[in-house]
Amino acid sequence: MTRILLLGKNGQVGWELQRALSPLGELIALDRHEGGDLADSAALSATVRRLAPQLIVNAAAYTAVDKAESDSATAQQINATAPGLLADEAARLGALLVHYSTDYVFDGSGEQARDETAVTAPLSVYGASKLAGEEAIRASGCQHLILRTSWVYAARGGNFAKTMLRLAAEREQLSVISDQIGAPTGADLLADLCAHMARATLNDPSLTGTYHAVAAGATSWHAYASHVIEFARARGTALRVAAEQVQAIPTSAYPTPARRPLNSRLATDKLQQAFGLRLPHWQQGVDRMLSEIL
Repeated sequence: MTRILLLGKNGQVGWELQRALSPLGELIALDRHEGGDLADSAALSATVRRLAPQLIVNAAAYTAVDKAESDSATAQQINATAPGLLADEAARLGALLVHYSTDYVFDGSGEQARDETAVTAPLSVYGASKLAGEEAIRASGCQHLILRTSWVYAARGGNFAKTMLRLAAEREQLSVISDQIGAPTGADLLADLCAHMARATLNDPSLTGTYHAVAAGATSWHAYASHVIEFARARGTALRVAAEQVQAIPTSAYPTPARRPLNSRLATDKLQQAFGLRLPHWQQGVDRMLSEIL
């Protein structure tokens, strides 16, 4: 039976992975208080060596994008050093490592969807740390799946849709950025993709590599917010702001410590062709999540 080590079990993706990975084998799911702390290299290495898994899934990350600008050492440790350590341990064990990365490894220029061979050029400390993690995994020579994704949400925990619904109930007007484009992608979809892809790659190591894993289609934060509000109002949720009242603003009107990529479109042809999978439209997953929380 395949022994699976899941790190970051209580995050949005990690929570869904506990469900999705369970049928694949013996699942050992840890958080940072149980020997799975990516900030503690010695303890992390000891955990992997003690458990000797055949599959390691890393769903833990430093995701405080703005805070990373002033806390680069921690971001580097969790997003780069620790994945490199996991990769080295995976190579030693002959295990498969699955790791989540991000559209932030790109500069977000242009309007075309980027494929896996596109030139990387992160705009932020967070993006640079995630790219360094990717590079460390590849350099280790271990069997790996690096899944770049974007705009992750889940019914559990906080997310953009919940924030928009709360603000639309409290305020008379909302202003949302309209020039950042991407694909809202559910944690449940990412977990299911991981299970399908990991199972296939354990049987066929030639599938190892980097893949873009996002829902189909693309939207702006403004259109995303409008969709969420329209969906909620249609189902009787009392909101003070209607979808058509959401004001569109440029990124320049909402400055943040870390620069965001304007174009977060990721091409998923490689994933769909290699694994014979279909990626559903982003609205399908968002509507399902909204049905759960409303």
